[in-house]
Amino acid sequence: MSFELLKMVGDAQKKNAVVDVRSGDTVRVSQKIKEGDKFRIQVFEGTVIRVDRKASHTERFVVRKVTSGIGVEKSFLIHSPLVEKIEIVRRGKVRRNNLRYLRERSGKSARLIGKDFDRKAVNALPVEEAAEEKAEEAKAEA
Repeated sequence: MSFELLKMVGDAQKKNAVVDVRSGDTVRVSQKIKEGDKFRIQVFEGTVIRVDRKASHTERFVVRKVTSGIGVEKSFLIHSPLVEKIEIVRRGKVRRNNLRYLRERSGKSARLIGKDFDRKAVNALPVEEAAEEKAEEAKAEA
């Protein structure tokens, strides 16, 4: 198989618009879980400690949270059909991409300094904005 064919298949799997997830962000990821014949949505909220392969159809990020005193890390593929929604709750001020050092820390030393950001603008997808603008233009013409 040629590389161009693989790239074409990978690009067909990509989502049209995704949220720009960065290391240090606190995110809420809604993921489809299959139980028998039914699907349900499970929400996983935590800190992004790593982002890999930006601008690729295999782009992924690792989210870490502490539950009942136990650290849990989960890796998500951004363009996976099982990932329903990614919502950024907080932006953290960090200077590196891989925050593995948070694994050894707990309590106050594991906190990241928050950064001001426009939550509504960051979580809005570009495709949705274009659709809203077209709807507004149609209302103005009518």
